[in-house]
Order: sequence, then C-alpha cells, then structure tokens
Amino acid sequence: MNQTIISIGNSYGVIIPKNLLDSTGLKPGGKIVLEKDPNNRKTIILSQNGKKNTSSITPNFLRIVENINKKYGLVFKELANK
Repeated sequence: MNQTIISIGNSYGVIIPKNLLDSTGLKPGGKIVLEKDPNNRKTIILSQNGKKNTSSITPNFLRIVENINKKYGLVFKELANK
C-alpha cells in the first residue's frame, strides 16, 4: 500500500486507511511507536502501544531462508514425506 506524506502544520503525517486500522485493532487516539528499522535505514517501523517486535528474524535472514528453500525445497519435501 502506497501512501503520500502530507504536511500538517510544522509536522508531517500519513493517512492510515480505516480497513488497515480495523485489521490491526488500532483506533483513532491510540498510541503507536515509530522507530527506524536498524536493518534498513529507509524503513520506519510502526508498533502498537510500544510493543516492540522482539523477533530476531531479520529481512536478511528471511532472504537466506528463501534462497535455501529455492535450492533445496524439493529435497526437504521428500525428506518430510519419509
């Protein structure tokens, strides 16, 4: 989903569509935390109620797993069916 950053006084904002708010349980007036992604300087992480994602799974790790799956996925399926 692409959104445009808009000017609001001396600050900036992004409109969050209602269906996205509803699906996450966020409500107008709710508290969120914005932080820079330590793994990607161009990514902002938005979390609800200050609950930070404590997962150690990084985008780089997911790319590695995806590459392994592409290379050995059929072998893993065969082993799983034995």
